[in-house]
Amino acid sequence: MPKLTIDGIEVEVPAGATVFQACELAGREVPHFCYHPRLNIAGNCRMCLVEVEKAPKPVASCAMPAADGMVVHTASEKAKRAQQGVLELLLINHPLDCPICDQGGECDLQDLTLFYGPDSSRFAENKRPVADKYMGPLISTHMTRCIHCTRCVRFANEIAGVEELGATGRGEDMEITTYLEHAVTSELSGNVIDLCPVGALNSKPYEYSARTWELKKHESVDVMDAVGSNIRVDVRGNEVMRILPRLHEDVNEEWISDKTRFVYDGLKKRRLDRPWVKRDGKLEAADWRGAMAAIRSRLDGVAATKIAAIAGDQADLEAMAALKDLMGALGSPNLDCRQDGAKLEGARAGWLFNTTIAGIEQADALLLVGAFPRYEASLVNARIRKRQRMGGFEIGRIGCPGDLTYPTTEVGAGPQSLADLLAGEHSFGEVLEKAERPMVIVGPGALARPDGAAVLAKAREAAERFGMVTDDWNGFNVLHTAASRVGGMDLGLVPGEGGRDVEGILRGARTGEIEVVYLLGADELDTRGLENAFVIYQGSHGDAGARVADVILPGAAYTEKAATWVNLEGRPQRSKLTAFPPGEAKEDWRILRALSEVLDQKLPYDTPAQLRRRIVEPAPRLGRIDRIEAAPWAEFGAAGKLDDAPFVSPIADFYRTCAISRASAVMEACVEEIRGQQLKATGSDD
Repeated sequence: MPKLTIDGIEVEVPAGATVFQACELAGREVPHFCYHPRLNIAGNCRMCLVEVEKAPKPVASCAMPAADGMVVHTASEKAKRAQQGVLELLLINHPLDCPICDQGGECDLQDLTLFYGPDSSRFAENKRPVADKYMGPLISTHMTRCIHCTRCVRFANEIAGVEELGATGRGEDMEITTYLEHAVTSELSGNVIDLCPVGALNSKPYEYSARTWELKKHESVDVMDAVGSNIRVDVRGNEVMRILPRLHEDVNEEWISDKTRFVYDGLKKRRLDRPWVKRDGKLEAADWRGAMAAIRSRLDGVAATKIAAIAGDQADLEAMAALKDLMGALGSPNLDCRQDGAKLEGARAGWLFNTTIAGIEQADALLLVGAFPRYEASLVNARIRKRQRMGGFEIGRIGCPGDLTYPTTEVGAGPQSLADLLAGEHSFGEVLEKAERPMVIVGPGALARPDGAAVLAKAREAAERFGMVTDDWNGFNVLHTAASRVGGMDLGLVPGEGGRDVEGILRGARTGEIEVVYLLGADELDTRGLENAFVIYQGSHGDAGARVADVILPGAAYTEKAATWVNLEGRPQRSKLTAFPPGEAKEDWRILRALSEVLDQKLPYDTPAQLRRRIVEPAPRLGRIDRIEAAPWAEFGAAGKLDDAPFVSPIADFYRTCAISRASAVMEACVEEIRGQQLKATGSDD
């Protein structure tokens, strides 16, 4: 391992490290623009120049390998003059629009110019104008500010896997642009806004709406999918102004999906801000007392077996625990959190992402079964691509065709292909047998179907057959799309003895065997089957569930409550209240607690702390925030006949998967943009 002396400090660095990384280890700050630890080294901004003894000139530290015996000076007069010269050149054509630039206050160029830049310019020539480029409804461009660091280009090519950004021209004619002058189609495109060290790429929905020093910043957790990405919610007053990623190496690293980043305008639209009660076939505004009275009146005399409840995809742990307790107090066994009908049953290992997201980087082979992670869990897909780019990682796929941004071996289309693989009738089986740490990801396209339990059993058989489960490795994984799914399963929000699942509840509602259905934010189901039942809808938005409701109870959105969420790994995480719910809306568990008292079934907790103590009594792991408890390997799934139908991903529209995203004008613009580009690509734009 090379030993260097940096500003008088001796450091030892791993072989292959650069001088820049050695400076970081020594605690010395080196200014830079193009370097980013998660991107390949470009070495084109030259801002990180340092003095190396015996070198004829200053060297770019990000591109210079560290060598034994090097003596480096980061703050010598020679290094300072070099850094000032680079900044002076970068500022030749940079417009003087800091007062109106949307990056003001968060701009690397602004900060570095203050500390490392010259106090005057020797250039009097006109600045070079560059036309702004169109990159879609999410990214606004001001290309006169671009310093050609190529961070955005490298991100698109390396991390997102969508090669739509690049540079044209040379010298002063060089410009960063999309190749075909259309919107960037990556579901991770918004991350280039964070990566841009100047104001060249900005958030189009947020631009010119606020300054960073006006905002209060809150740490939270995303619920647009089951990954549990760590986010920062910036609020002005009681309005969410933007959502940014928060670093968590084991979950989302420092990236978030475009839906996570830009969905916040949906928090302001189609909101339920007061109770509603249906009278004479028409919904009328009511107060809380009247809504609760209407529910009590309808429940009087109804048998417990004729009452049912379904928890939606964005229900928090506290609300689901209160719902389960209420249904238990009423004596009803008809309860389910598997809104999509996924056939999850048996041991806990059968519904977890056991490898963990970070563990993907340790695997050496992957089989996808009915999964399309690019849209179902974008950050999991980015991690798979990261592992694939390292080399020595073959990926096989059964069903759910489409571009995943990395090459795959097509193993088949449906359950029979999985059975054939187990029988040794496909060559990818040899890849799995030779792998030391193989893994399988079973997606909702395989489980949310009538033969889902049989497919789950076959997937477990494959995990055992190909050595995916050992003493120190569990390669069996289930990919969820719902933020509430693992938490609901851990709490036991499944039918009790003789109870009905979602399919049975909807069927019973059609036949009259189920008279009352409680929907806790459940919108992703066929509500036509609920027309004959008395429907109580509790949620934040006027979506599918609210349209068939007889009583509407306005709840809080995910940014409006301090709540616990369990991601697909089984990792409990806690969000903070960032803004108050609108109007008369309340936190979901408080609504259920109040309703229990009206129904003379008072739940035994009055505060969040009491409720959380109640949650961890049967499952202590749910109170261990940001920790994963491995699940022991055991039986799950059920033997049965396999259907011939191919696996199909349930997500046909990435940008509109929940009530919040369907209320978002920005997500609607993304859908229209991509649809328009697809029509043009087929020559049918007219």
